[in-house]
Amino acid sequence: MPRSKVPKKRMFRDFSLQDKKYIKRNNLKRLKQIRHKVQKEWEVSFADLEFLLWGYDLQFFTIDYASKDLDYNKTNLSNRIIYPLQAKGLLYKHFDKLTPSQTMEDHLFRDETKYNYRVRYALTQKARLLVQAFYRELEA
Repeated sequence: MPRSKVPKKRMFRDFSLQDKKYIKRNNLKRLKQIRHKVQKEWEVSFADLEFLLWGYDLQFFTIDYASKDLDYNKTNLSNRIIYPLQAKGLLYKHFDKLTPSQTMEDHLFRDETKYNYRVRYALTQKARLLVQAFYRELEA
């Protein structure tokens, strides 16, 4: 068994900090406390916060893409996360069903038409500020 290089006078302490030269980044140490603080301040659930963190770097997304990428059931994702976030003003419809054009070329060459178009959702500015506040708290 290797000998410890910790001085004997620290033997009865509850903790001893590691030397900073061995620790590069430790931002996630307070993840749980920061998560609870942000959840209470912004009144979002843990699942909502996780989803907003996931969608932060996307301009927009469909429910199909989100469900495949996050490995969620499409119906559960939409009913439990996306629609409630939309009602709270944290998501909005970036491109709605009526957005696709009516040109003949679009109907011939696109898989999605006016009748089967999948709505594209995006994070609102309020949601982006929430995620930025979360990251700022972690880095503080």
